[in-house]
Amino acid sequence: MIRNTIGSLIGLLGAAAAVWSPFRAWYDGRPGRDYRIEELFAGSGVTDDRAALLGSLLLPFLFAALVALLAAVRRSRLLMAFAGVVVLGFAVLWMVRQGQAAGGLSVGIEGIGIGVGVATAFGAGALLLLGAAVMRGRPRRARRELPRDTVDPVDPRRWAAAPSQDH
Repeated sequence: MIRNTIGSLIGLLGAAAAVWSPFRAWYDGRPGRDYRIEELFAGSGVTDDRAALLGSLLLPFLFAALVALLAAVRRSRLLMAFAGVVVLGFAVLWMVRQGQAAGGLSVGIEGIGIGVGVATAFGAGALLLLGAAVMRGRPRRARRELPRDTVDPVDPRRWAAAPSQDH
C-alpha cells in the first residue's frame, strides 16, 4: 500500500509537470502552447503559426495527465507507464519535427535554443515512468480451487433420474 501511494504521488507530480510544460519556453522563447499538434504529423513540420490552446502540445499532455490520474485511482502500473510514454513520445516527436524545420537543434542561453519546457516535459515523462516502477499495482486474486471430494453442481449424472423401483 505504501508503494502504491508513493508511486501515485510521483506519477501525479509528473502529470502536473507535463501539464505545466507547454506554458514554458520550448524553443527560442516560444512556449509549447504555440505549437499546433497537427504540425507534428504534417509533412511541412513545425511552422510559425500559433495554435489554439487545446489544439497545441497541451492536448496530449493533458490526456496523459488524465490517464495518470486514472492510474493513481485504479492503482494501475500499466496506465501510469502509458502516460509516461505518451509524454516522452510527444516530446521526442516535437524535437524531431523542430529539428527538421530549424535545420538542427541547439541548446543555448538567454532564451535561444531548446528551453526549459522541453526539459520539464522529459522530466515529467521520467517521473511518470518512475511512478509506474515504484507502484506495486493491484493485488492479484488467487483462484479458489474446489476440494476434490465435493460434488460438481453441474455434473449431469447428479441430476439424472434415479432408476425406477416399480416391478
